[in-house]
Amino acid sequence: MNLTDLTGTKYPIIQGGMANIATGEFAAAVSNAGGLGLVASGGMDAEALREQIKICKSKTDKPFGVNLMLMNPDVENIAQMLIEEKVQFITTGAGNPGKYMAGWKAMGAKVFPVVASVALAKVMVRSGADAVIVEGGESGGHVGDMTTMTLLPQVAAAVDVPIIAAGGIASGEQMAAVMLLGACGVQIGTCLLVSEECPIHDNYKEALIKAKDNATTVTGRSQGAPVRIIKNEMAREYLKLEAEGAGREELERITLGGLRRAVVDGDIIRGSVMAGQVCGQLSAIRPVADILDDLYVNAKHTLSNASTIAI
Repeated sequence: MNLTDLTGTKYPIIQGGMANIATGEFAAAVSNAGGLGLVASGGMDAEALREQIKICKSKTDKPFGVNLMLMNPDVENIAQMLIEEKVQFITTGAGNPGKYMAGWKAMGAKVFPVVASVALAKVMVRSGADAVIVEGGESGGHVGDMTTMTLLPQVAAAVDVPIIAAGGIASGEQMAAVMLLGACGVQIGTCLLVSEECPIHDNYKEALIKAKDNATTVTGRSQGAPVRIIKNEMAREYLKLEAEGAGREELERITLGGLRRAVVDGDIIRGSVMAGQVCGQLSAIRPVADILDDLYVNAKHTLSNASTIAI
């Protein structure tokens, strides 16, 4: 099965639910370009998210969805609001959506939880997931330990629902690789940050364009909350304190409001510039439609030529 059979989109591509970035307007732009745009719930309560959903509906007649971080303090109200707004695609992270699944599916939604382990994938399938998004630690933001290359085939062998690959995908060749490993489509985030339509500060975009292969690091491992970001002054201070055994309160003081500083204020020195390891591949700011089309066309070309590769 191809992801487009599930979503009704032009391309088998989902836009990642990036908190403070994936607004209703940006999700609509991705959907209009042929992908499945997602409105992110991070940092919003139910009514603020409802407003972004309405904005998205006003700007596209194409399929779109919502990403719900289950540790959101207003999760109960958001879960009900998604039913009221008849959101047709729901991706989830940071928890088990099982208690909400019956209501969502009765409304007609398809649910794609993000997983970072085989065990979690199995739990999500038992809970009623229509597909799982297998995300490797190459991705930006909150990450797991396993890479996409190792995790994806193991999940594919363990569950019988469609699998969407995420983490480390910014080219057609990478998209083709995960399709060969068992994915029916992909979720992308970092490469969309440098789209013209992405509502982040220009400084953020330029930092991604200038990034090298080893530009990112992971903070928060000692706290059980690893986050991949661009190396900067804030990241270096955090890692130093973390190595010295600093407590949660001291570490949170450094990162508090960091993502907003990067996204809105363009502070790439003290802000949390979340990005995946593929940031080193990014070279230009382009329309989102061009990014999606290039990814898809090059993936098809790579797959069609795969039989010519000698081993």
